[in-house]
Amino acid sequence: MIMAAPIKFQRNIRYDVKHFFAWASRCFYPDVIAGHGGCRGVSILAGLCVVMQIASAQKLTRVNRDLAEGMLHDVSSDVRRNYYDPKMHGLDWDALVRRAKENIDKAPEMSDANAQIAGLLESLNDSHTRFFPPRYDRTVDYGWKFQIVGNNAFVTEVDAKSDAASKGMRVGDQLLTLNGFTVDRASASGLLYAMYVIAPAAAVTVDLLDPTHKLLHIQAVATIKKTPGLMGLGDESWYLNQQRINFEDAVSKDRVRSVEFGSNLMILQIPDFALGSVGVAQLFARTRGCKTLLIDLRGNLGGAVDSLKSYLAELFPYDVLLGQWVTRNKTAPMIVKGDRKNAYTGDLIVLVDSRTASAGEIFARIIQIEQRGTILGDHTSGRTMESRMFRHVLGQNPVYYFGASVTVADTVMPDGKSIEHIGVQPDRVFLPTQADLAAGRDPVLAYAAGLAGVKITPEQAAKLFPSEPPEN
Repeated sequence: MIMAAPIKFQRNIRYDVKHFFAWASRCFYPDVIAGHGGCRGVSILAGLCVVMQIASAQKLTRVNRDLAEGMLHDVSSDVRRNYYDPKMHGLDWDALVRRAKENIDKAPEMSDANAQIAGLLESLNDSHTRFFPPRYDRTVDYGWKFQIVGNNAFVTEVDAKSDAASKGMRVGDQLLTLNGFTVDRASASGLLYAMYVIAPAAAVTVDLLDPTHKLLHIQAVATIKKTPGLMGLGDESWYLNQQRINFEDAVSKDRVRSVEFGSNLMILQIPDFALGSVGVAQLFARTRGCKTLLIDLRGNLGGAVDSLKSYLAELFPYDVLLGQWVTRNKTAPMIVKGDRKNAYTGDLIVLVDSRTASAGEIFARIIQIEQRGTILGDHTSGRTMESRMFRHVLGQNPVYYFGASVTVADTVMPDGKSIEHIGVQPDRVFLPTQADLAAGRDPVLAYAAGLAGVKITPEQAAKLFPSEPPEN
C-alpha cells in the first residue's frame, strides 16, 4: 500500500466532488466567474486557476441558448423514456429539468449550459448515464494522464514535449489537486469527464508530490489542435469519416495480447470485451495444456455482454448464473452456458485495478463467487451498469451532433447485490508503490507470475506489453 505524508495547503481550498458539476464550467473557465456567484469559495478557485485561456469559448447567443435548450429537451427525454428505473430513484425529474432550463437561461457561456445538462444527469448518481455535447472545433491534448492507485492519484504518462514536462511533472508524481479539487478515487471520474468532455481547458493548475515528497505547484498548458470540422458544426461526411477513423484506431489499440512461458503460464491482456464467440474460442484453444492462465483486466473498461459471456463460458465446464438482469420492464436471469468439453480448467489468476469497470468487474466478481480463481490488484471502479447511446442532430447549417449514454439495465450478482458504486475487492490487494510508478516497474504482474512459478522482475514484467500494441 502507498503511504503519503499528509500535506496541509495554505494556498489551496480542496472541494468536494459532489458539488463539482455546479461548478464545472467555472472551474475550467475562470474568467466567467466574476459577477456570477452561487458557490462559496469560487473566487478562491479562480485565483488557483490563475489566467487560464479558454480552449474554445462560445458566448451564449440566442442561437446557442436555443441549441442548449433543445439538447436539454432531447437528452432529458431520452432518460425519462429509457432509464432502467422508471421511478428515477425517487427524483422529481420534471422539476430538475425545469431548474436546468432556468439555469441555462442565465448561463453566460456554452460551457455553463453544457454543465447544467451534465449536472442534471449527474443527479441520478449513475456511472453510465452521461451527456455528450457537440465537440469543439479544437481538441485538447494535456500531455499527461493520471490513474488512481488505492485512494490516491498518480501521474502515469507524461509527453516529454509537453508544457507539463517542461515545468517538472514526471511519471510517478502524486496528483494532489487539479484546479483546487482534491483528486482521489471519489473525484477522479468527474474531473476527467469535465476535462475531456464538458469543459476542455487550455491549461490546468495542479499540485504534485514527487517521490522525494517535494511539493510542486504548476500551471500546465495544453496543446490545442484545430480539427477539420466540428462534431456538431460542419459537414456530415466529415463527421462520419471521423467516426470511422476513431473506430479503426480503437480496434488497432484494443486487441487482446498474450505471452507464453512454456506450459507453466500464459498471460492474456484483455483491454475490453469486444471479441465474438468464435474469436474467444480460438484464443482459448491456445490455453490447452497450460498449467496457469493469468488474465490481465487492468484498464479494461468493459464491453459487450455477449463477449463477456463468451469469455466466461471458456472457463467453466458447467452453466453459471451471471446474475439478474434488471431492466425498465422486467427482471430476468442471465445464464452463461459453460463449455462442457473444452473449458479451461487449470489455475486462474485475474488482475484488476481502479480502471477495471463494467463487464470487467462482473467477470472478476463471478470468478470470486464461483471460487474459480484468485483476483489480485486494486479495488475496481464500481461502474457496472449497462447503457445505450442515444444520438441526436439539431440544425441544418450548421449541424450539431450530440447525445447521451443512458443506463438501460443493472446486473444484480448471484449473491443478490449490485456492485455499482461498490466494485470488486481483490482477494489479495497488491499495489505498485510511487517508486515503482516512477521507475516504470510492474510489481503486480511480476508477483502474479511468481504465483504460477515463473520468476520475472518487475522491470521485465513492465516490458511484456508495450503501451502501443506491436504491428502485425
